[in-house]
Amino acid sequence: MSYFPAFLKLDNKKILIVGGGYIAYEKLEHLLDFSSNISIIALELSDNMKRVIEEKSLNFEKRGYQKGDIKDFAIVIVAVDDIPLQARIFAESKEYNCLCNSVDSVDYCDFIFPSYIKKGDLTIAVSTSGASPAVAKHLRKYLQELIPSSIGEFLQEMKELRKTLPKGKERMKMLDKKAHDYINTWSSK
Repeated sequence: MSYFPAFLKLDNKKILIVGGGYIAYEKLEHLLDFSSNISIIALELSDNMKRVIEEKSLNFEKRGYQKGDIKDFAIVIVAVDDIPLQARIFAESKEYNCLCNSVDSVDYCDFIFPSYIKKGDLTIAVSTSGASPAVAKHLRKYLQELIPSSIGEFLQEMKELRKTLPKGKERMKMLDKKAHDYINTWSSK
């Protein structure tokens, strides 16, 4: 079954990462593009995890996971190789109505991390529903090359225009033409 693409608003949503290795670090790096309300529980931390936790002043507890740790969190990322622990945390997440992602265990996931591009307000997500993360990664790289670095400034200009121009068909037509013309300049380069 395919995953439904959705963009979640993470404002005021607490996130917990269980684990402190390389994969936990990758997930942390992705999440920091959208939120800093992140806590980590792990027995050990990679050097990169230690550095980011210190730089971002994130909450960290050096210990193993304990039942009930997720009760105050909206999202939990389980980045440990312990499959029985992944299963337990996933089952517990249903009790607390929090979304769960267990790395490399789709049976214990409510959602997956797509490969994505983020440039200013633009976010493009690419997913193969877990069939081939490598294809998603290379497609993301291909798309990233197509998008000019000026996209952030252009989106800011469009945002300002939407705020200042009165709503209606004329505004829609003008903004549509402006977007169309901007994107058409990409192919003329």
